[in-house]
Amino acid sequence: MSTFAKRERLLLADLLEAEGPEAPTLCEGWTTRDLAAHVVVRERRPDAAGGILIKQLASRLDKVMDEFAAKPYEELIQLIRTGPPRFSPFSLKQVDEASNIVEFYVHTEDVRRARPDWAPRELDPVFQDALWSRLERSARLMGRSVPTGLVLRRPNGQTAVAHRGTPVVTVTGEPSELLLFLYGRQNAAKVELDGDKDAIARLHETKQLGI
Repeated sequence: MSTFAKRERLLLADLLEAEGPEAPTLCEGWTTRDLAAHVVVRERRPDAAGGILIKQLASRLDKVMDEFAAKPYEELIQLIRTGPPRFSPFSLKQVDEASNIVEFYVHTEDVRRARPDWAPRELDPVFQDALWSRLERSARLMGRSVPTGLVLRRPNGQTAVAHRGTPVVTVTGEPSELLLFLYGRQNAAKVELDGDKDAIARLHETKQLGI
């Protein structure tokens, strides 16, 4: 049975292939080649991937990223499509589904929304619910350093508090769009912001959203 993570993985691989290695992305300073290398290193090189979260390991991550980015682009795409090796935790279906739905959805949009002619995808309600479930669990971590109070709200009224504080900004949108906002893609997310004008401006400009 196919999973959302597998579906988003294949969509990302197809999109990276179609765009080619030098296309822009929403990840500052990264081309599609850099993004592809990141995805592969995260799944296949746990000895280096820790640098995503641990500053002391960042130099090793950069070195390994450069090594993978130098590989033929087609090889990177194939490694993404085939998924992680057996020794990787991501090879377990439960881990893959828990960890990669958001990862692959966000990075697919990083490529799609870097194009001037992009349009939002039509996502089914079950997938939106899956994204909301993950957003609820990660909201406080992702919003821990923002300079305002931050509440995320679905159109159906469900809310998640990402950061306690004042003044409060409420961000309303579908879970897929709220995730992009929470992961630092504020300017690409289709959301509505309500609250103090200065707080909204600070929230739009902050680089403290995300990991």
